[in-house]
Amino acid sequence: MTGFALAVELDGEGSHPAAWSRTSGQALDPRTLLRRVRAAENAGFTLATFDDSILPPDTRRPGGRIDAVNRAAFVAAATSTIGLVPVIETSYAEPFHIASQLASLDYASRGRAGWIATRVTDPSAGTTWGRDVPDVDREQRDVIEVVRRLWDSWEDDAVIRDYTTGRFLDRDKLHYVDFTGDSFSVKGPAIVPRPPQGQPVVFGAEADSDQVDVVLGEKHGPAAVFVEIDITLDSAGATAGERRAELDNQAPNPPGRRRQYTGPPQGLVELLIELSRGSDGVRLFPAVIDEDLPALARYVLPALFAAGVAHRPVPGSTLRGNLGLPRPANRYAKV
Repeated sequence: MTGFALAVELDGEGSHPAAWSRTSGQALDPRTLLRRVRAAENAGFTLATFDDSILPPDTRRPGGRIDAVNRAAFVAAATSTIGLVPVIETSYAEPFHIASQLASLDYASRGRAGWIATRVTDPSAGTTWGRDVPDVDREQRDVIEVVRRLWDSWEDDAVIRDYTTGRFLDRDKLHYVDFTGDSFSVKGPAIVPRPPQGQPVVFGAEADSDQVDVVLGEKHGPAAVFVEIDITLDSAGATAGERRAELDNQAPNPPGRRRQYTGPPQGLVELLIELSRGSDGVRLFPAVIDEDLPALARYVLPALFAAGVAHRPVPGSTLRGNLGLPRPANRYAKV
């Protein structure tokens, strides 16, 4: 990858389960979503991510969420450089639908789409879907494989658009994917032409490193690596420690799998510079988006740009281009 990529999670009011207590409760308002994504784009983030699940975000917080792909698609036309990367769970979703949704998002954003492929391990999700709980690891591998095949099922020049002859497709450049797995089979081809990026950028867990472009974790392998960090920063009226203590009093948030940073912006800058020496990017989870995102925009990202650690996305570039990832060759195209 080229440079150090900066991702920010923009789901709900923030990553802390008590974030709702410090906001106006407008997370479901599309204008709030657009304002936050534009703020992240103006700050210079490489990409924004949108968490999702069939289950409620957290039993300790009120409200719900709008489907992550819909949120990303809504802001696609009103943004120009920031990558848009929704979470889509693989355990129950249909791979044909995933491929179509993300290809459409890539067209709507002019090549800025990505996908965080995640497993669903909570058995209550199966009850919600009215289905048995699958082998989530096998399902993850099969779904990623099929989605990638479907993106390649149209060659890049399959669309002709010859209005004089009335010929719009070269049928020889559409391909069956012919996949049969343990729980589903897919014939293909896709119903959406090959995406502008060839394949949107796929993010996943360390266990998926041989199938994805970017691993969200700490371990290196064949894929690039983004370190994930929960952050709480100093604000004008309180230190980060005071803010965090107040949030924890509302709803305790025990440490999870992500790194934690609570402190002044300069300390976060130093941490990110250190991480840039051994990883390809970070995915930051603001405790309260409307409090921590302005601090990131004002103090953290400008310092990283000045130090030459990171750079703003290049206008007109794809997400793959801004991450330094090559455009994949089509597996079905004849050389």
